[in-house]
Amino acid sequence: MAEKKKIGILGASGYTGAELVRLLLRHPRVEIVLLTADRRAGQKLGDVFPQFAPYDLPQLVSIESVDWAAAKLDLVFCALPHATTQKVLKDLLARAPETRVVDLSADFRLTDPAVYAKWYGHEHHALELQKEAVYGLTEIYRRDVKRARLVANPGCYTTCAQLPLIPLLKAKAIESDEIVIDAKSGTTGAGRSAKEDTLFSEVSEGFHAYGVGHHRHMSELDQEFSKAAGKDVTATFTPHLTPMNRGIYSTIYVRGRRGKTAHELHDILSKQYEKDPFVYVLPFGKTPDSRHVRGSNMTFIGVAEDRKPGRAIIVSTLDNLTKGASGQAVQNMNVMLGFAETLGIDQPALSS
Repeated sequence: MAEKKKIGILGASGYTGAELVRLLLRHPRVEIVLLTADRRAGQKLGDVFPQFAPYDLPQLVSIESVDWAAAKLDLVFCALPHATTQKVLKDLLARAPETRVVDLSADFRLTDPAVYAKWYGHEHHALELQKEAVYGLTEIYRRDVKRARLVANPGCYTTCAQLPLIPLLKAKAIESDEIVIDAKSGTTGAGRSAKEDTLFSEVSEGFHAYGVGHHRHMSELDQEFSKAAGKDVTATFTPHLTPMNRGIYSTIYVRGRRGKTAHELHDILSKQYEKDPFVYVLPFGKTPDSRHVRGSNMTFIGVAEDRKPGRAIIVSTLDNLTKGASGQAVQNMNVMLGFAETLGIDQPALSS
């Protein structure tokens, strides 16, 4: 039997860190040998997330205590906040340059340092790594991911919108200046830190938009849509917080270009993803339910005809913690390490 790859998870006490542990525990080709959580250093992960108490996992340690060279990690998942990630990965890759990294923060998703500074409010402090990083939307950049040392895992909102729209923009099948994305997220998308506006009594029995006109994921959408279209694209994007734990649900409004019909847009997406294991295009006119992807690495996409001639409505949904974060990160790890892409993440959605 092949020797297992040694894996580290930085930021294991957050939701995406816990989701990584959940997925990797059932992965037959890897072993979790390092878990960091600075504020929880010295504790067991089972003390933070009781569901992991029965498993033999390493004790949580601080990042500062890790000797990167001695650790001899094959791959590290970084689930730290943006800005912090730059400094940590700069040090890690300087001391252990053979280690490969999948970063779940936003720090290496944007290729232009000026755009990063504009949207995140500070200069980038690891410019050489920013130039090296590969954007990890696996279905679109699989070849680049395979060769990469540093992969920038996409955001949850962006993955949900890019998977249906990038193929249509590449095919010049839709008008690039008439894209409207109405997106909803579950509360885990806001992270695990205590915040007043994500308390149960604040989010239950209600539904609201946030980051209207200035959400940071807009920069990521602009970058990838413009690359796909071969010209500048600025989509209208509005996120909403919904009273559910997990999930992203995007309703996208587009106009067909040069007479392209909704049926033709559906055909393009069906052909694009017919061999991709984690994207399912529903029969024409059918739309997905977020419950049908919960806990899985799947994205479900539906296409329907609008009553306005020439327009189509696309509905895309995924689990923000799985395909929108940790599941896609493991998918990228599989590609980087030469494993079967579905290994360890092919479980179906939860039934309820």
